[in-house]
Amino acid sequence: MTRVQLTRTGILRMALGGGAADPLLPAESGGGRRAPFLLRALRIAAVVCLYWFISIAMVFLNKYLLDSPSLRLDAPLFVTFFQCALTAALCLGLSLGAACGPPCPGLPALRLDPKVSRSVLPLSAIFIGMVTSNNLCLKHVGVAFYNVGRSLTTVFNVLLSYLLLKQTTSIYALLACGVIIGGFWLGIDQEGAEGTLSWTGIFFGISASLCVSLNAIYTKKVLPVVDGSIWRLTFYNNVNACVLFFPLMMLLGEFRTLYHFDKLGSPRFWGMMTLGGVFGFAIGYVTGLQIKFTSPLTHNVSGTAKACAQTVLAVIYFEETKSFLWWASNLMVLGGSFAYTWVKGLEMRKVQEDPNVKSSERNETGV
Repeated sequence: MTRVQLTRTGILRMALGGGAADPLLPAESGGGRRAPFLLRALRIAAVVCLYWFISIAMVFLNKYLLDSPSLRLDAPLFVTFFQCALTAALCLGLSLGAACGPPCPGLPALRLDPKVSRSVLPLSAIFIGMVTSNNLCLKHVGVAFYNVGRSLTTVFNVLLSYLLLKQTTSIYALLACGVIIGGFWLGIDQEGAEGTLSWTGIFFGISASLCVSLNAIYTKKVLPVVDGSIWRLTFYNNVNACVLFFPLMMLLGEFRTLYHFDKLGSPRFWGMMTLGGVFGFAIGYVTGLQIKFTSPLTHNVSGTAKACAQTVLAVIYFEETKSFLWWASNLMVLGGSFAYTWVKGLEMRKVQEDPNVKSSERNETGV
């Protein structure tokens, strides 16, 4: 049995199709009948717009919570801990709500099993590294540079697939990765030229990219422990993260920071924190929706276009002026990401259409 790396979209695809249907996603029309074209087009447009809105709003909101001059809260681990705690609470709440019938009658029952929790713990450590590095990268770099700062996920996908899963990658996909790396280094050069470069942010951006790739690989290995349920895995991951964050916050003195934080009793602050947690939970759901109503390839293209729009909005919102080469670095990263997605899509189509493709070539499409 071949071992194929499962990307984040692949995990969601597996969760939303094949086995039991996802209880929160609309069911397909019975009898094989397709909805009218206009209705399908409007539904796809609505889902894509919802994905863009939640994803972009979450980044801007997290930037406010992590690095706002008006908020002045230097507790990134606490912000991440709160979002994980809220996600775990929402998963549990939806599971309890399933007992009441619609709208989520098929959600799996969630209960905390210490044995399962221990089995998920190694993945939870990677998950903590992923969400923490993402937030710390966003804290130290601007929203406009955030996409470039953590753009090496695709490169790490290819590298780790070869090192851990012994999967090779086509020359065209490697060329696309080369374009991404070139855009990454050009972006660093231009941030340095403008005096806005943060090596701390770059470090956490690279760490986030690495952890995203590791998370995708190890999620596949851990899924059988939770009976293949993404909902159960999300619940256990976030519960474990909450437990592991406590000693980290104590070690870094964030409890002392919170004690002296002058807005700790502000309803507005807790409202923004709660909204950030809800968006963090919702992004996984709307990502699944976008894949369900389009395809993994279209989802990746939409994500690339969303990153472009996010960069433009950030430059306008923060009233920044960027050089031609800075914009060129973004276009290289986005273009390389799009090219990689397109190449992998063509390779996957070739595998599906040609039953005589060798297993080694099938493995190449797993990145």
